[in-house]
Amino acid sequence: MPMSRSKKVFYLVSLVVLAMLHSSFYVASLSLNEEAEADALLTWKASLQNETESPLNSWTLLNNATNSSNNQNTSSIPCSWSGEIPPQIGLLNNLEVLRLNENHLNGSIPLEIGHLKSLIRLSLHSNDLHGCIPNSLGNLSNLAYLYLRNNQLSCSIPSEIGNLSNLIDIDMKNNTLTGPIPSSIGNLEQLTWLYIYQNQLSGSIPPELGNLKSLISLSLQTNNLSGPIPSSLGALGNLTILLLYNNQLSGTIPKELGNLKSITSLQLSRNQLNGILPVSLGNLSHMELLYFRDNQLSGPIPQEIGNLMKLTVLQLDSNHFTGSLPQNLCQSGSLQNFSAYDNHLIGPIPKTLRNCTSLIRVRLDRNQLFGNISEDFGVYTKLNFIDLSYNRLYGEISHKWSKCPQLTTLRIVGNNITGSIPPVIGDSIQLQSLDLSFNQLVGELPKEFGKLTSLLELLLNGNHLSGEIPLELGSLTNLKYLDLSTNKFTAIPKNIGNLLALFYLNMSNNKFSQGIPVELCKLLHLSKLDLSQNLLEGEIPSEIHNLWSLELFNVSHNHLSGFIPIAFEEMHGLSYVDISYNELEGPLPNSRAFQDAHIEVLQGNKGLCGNVTGLQPCVVEKHNSKKGHKIIFLITFPLLGVLSLVLVFLGIFIFLQRKRRDPQTNQTDDMEREEVFTISSFDGRMMFQEILDATQGFDAKFCIGNGGNGIVYEAKLKSGVIVAVKKLRSFYSGQIQRKEFLNEIRALTEIRHRNIVKLHGFCSHSQFSILIYEYLERGSLATILTNDRGAKELNWNKRVNIIKGVAHALSYMHHDCSPPIVHRDISSKNVLLDSECEAHVSDFGTAKILNQDSSNWTSLAGTYGYVAPASEFWLLK
Repeated sequence: MPMSRSKKVFYLVSLVVLAMLHSSFYVASLSLNEEAEADALLTWKASLQNETESPLNSWTLLNNATNSSNNQNTSSIPCSWSGEIPPQIGLLNNLEVLRLNENHLNGSIPLEIGHLKSLIRLSLHSNDLHGCIPNSLGNLSNLAYLYLRNNQLSCSIPSEIGNLSNLIDIDMKNNTLTGPIPSSIGNLEQLTWLYIYQNQLSGSIPPELGNLKSLISLSLQTNNLSGPIPSSLGALGNLTILLLYNNQLSGTIPKELGNLKSITSLQLSRNQLNGILPVSLGNLSHMELLYFRDNQLSGPIPQEIGNLMKLTVLQLDSNHFTGSLPQNLCQSGSLQNFSAYDNHLIGPIPKTLRNCTSLIRVRLDRNQLFGNISEDFGVYTKLNFIDLSYNRLYGEISHKWSKCPQLTTLRIVGNNITGSIPPVIGDSIQLQSLDLSFNQLVGELPKEFGKLTSLLELLLNGNHLSGEIPLELGSLTNLKYLDLSTNKFTAIPKNIGNLLALFYLNMSNNKFSQGIPVELCKLLHLSKLDLSQNLLEGEIPSEIHNLWSLELFNVSHNHLSGFIPIAFEEMHGLSYVDISYNELEGPLPNSRAFQDAHIEVLQGNKGLCGNVTGLQPCVVEKHNSKKGHKIIFLITFPLLGVLSLVLVFLGIFIFLQRKRRDPQTNQTDDMEREEVFTISSFDGRMMFQEILDATQGFDAKFCIGNGGNGIVYEAKLKSGVIVAVKKLRSFYSGQIQRKEFLNEIRALTEIRHRNIVKLHGFCSHSQFSILIYEYLERGSLATILTNDRGAKELNWNKRVNIIKGVAHALSYMHHDCSPPIVHRDISSKNVLLDSECEAHVSDFGTAKILNQDSSNWTSLAGTYGYVAPASEFWLLK
């Protein structure tokens, strides 16, 4: 009787698994015999593929043509096999090693794997396995190594694991295991490594783990474990690593941990531990890494901590420690990372830190430490970061800081530092963040600061610095954050416009006079600008609209005068303004930041008016006097008469010129004679001809897009500027396309937003109509997403930014345009990206001006699947 199709597949899977596992493939390499077995296995597999398709398509070997001198292909290892582990694997009674790690296996671990009584090593890690760990694993009495890490296993750890008395290594990290840690694990006396971190385990740590006398590394971090740390862990004499951080452990740290003579790393951070640090920790002579941060520990820091000669990292921050720092810290010169910030420490800086040249990172901020900063710190050749802010340090800024060649961050905020800033600080050209704010510094800002070209943050606010800001500061082109507020500076340099990367600028509460430098309007990325409480005068520059990223604008308490520039209406990102206590007058701009402002940020001016509670409404003056009317008539009517005559003569001249033209003109001349063209700052007819030339009469090779409304071409003008030209379909088929064209013109000419494509011009012709847009380098989002390389480049941060850009554009159209505009065809094809992956909404061919009194308010247009849900509702009705 012939074998059925299903049975063939069954035996094929069983035999291939049997042959593959029995040969015990190693991922790292293959011997010649094993390679021959693999080739034979594949030859056998091919012989079975007659009437049925093989279910083992992924079971192949890769060719390696470079591994043979006679150019014959040889095979590499099988390392990308996929599918589920078949239950027939349980038939391999003599199997000792099963390595299926780092493949693409899915499904669950079969119960039948518990039949492999001879198994010593089980490696299933780094796959896509899910489901529960089968209880039947408890039958593998010879198992010594169990590796299940980096899968998607769930459920609890079966207590039967405790039956595997020969286990040496358990690695189940990075799964989604839940429930408690089985106390039966304490029976595994030969266990040396227990890795079950990065799961969702709960409950307390079993005291039975203290029975694991052979244990070298215990890693339970990043779970949901609670309760106290068992004192029995202090009996693990061979333990070198104990990692319990990122849990919910409570209670005190048991003093028995001081018995862990071999331990090198103790990490208990980010728990809810309380009480004091045990003095016995000073006995851990091999300790290198000690982490207690983010707990509720209190009391003094034991002086015995200073006896740990091999200590490289000590993190005590974000607790409630009191008293002074251990005065013998770093006496061995090995400490590299020391943080004790955000505590209640008092007393002096340990003298031993002065000569601790091994230091790389130090944070002692937010305490009440005192001492002379000029004397307590030395020269540190490896120091990268130091923060001494909000203490009670005094003295002057030492020139020694300039001799720390690796120092990138220096923060000494909120102390009692006096004197001037040493010019030699400008030699620290590697500095990226310098914060000396809220001290008692005097003198001028050194011009040598112009050499700090790597500087990203400069904060000197809250001091008594004076004089002019040096011109050299304009060299800091990487600077993003500048705060010079609350000083006595007198002049803003004009080359401050060179700081093009700046997004925060606060120069309030100084003695700046004259006008607001127009150069400030070059800072296109500026988000917050505060010039309040100065002596500034003159008008607010109309170029302020160039600051399209600006969100906060504060010029209160100055002597500014004149009208508020209407250019503010173009700044759609602006959300807060304060112009109070100046001499400004006239109407408020029609901008949300002004119209939604409270009277407190507008009061104290000479004559502001607008629709804000507390301001007078704006009134248009009327001239009713007879004398005024008489003057208007005397001037207006003669001008109208002259203008009419000029138009008549001009019309006659044009008519005669057209009569004399050669009747054998080509089609392009007909277009030029007929078109109605409008473009800003250019002659329409010349520009139209230039576009025809640039696209060679709209040749297909210049086409960069094709949609339902028209074709888009790329055109490079004579000036070198590249524009996108959208050619709409002919109007002769009806009024639909003409309506689309007029809709898009109406929408785009009424809006200006950084996330909406900019319209340069348009042309209406009987044969076709065109729109001239700004050119977006990267094309549409749809094109990028359908390209593997482009899609990979769009990481999640960029994708979220694109979504935000589209949302900003739609929000503007829906809420800031009057009447509101609904695009009605938002899809990835209509979202264009510039070189910085900023989104720009395009294609208003299906846009609709929402005039609610219109009879066609419920008409449908757009791409199905992307139109507004409300429109689909009307369609269904």
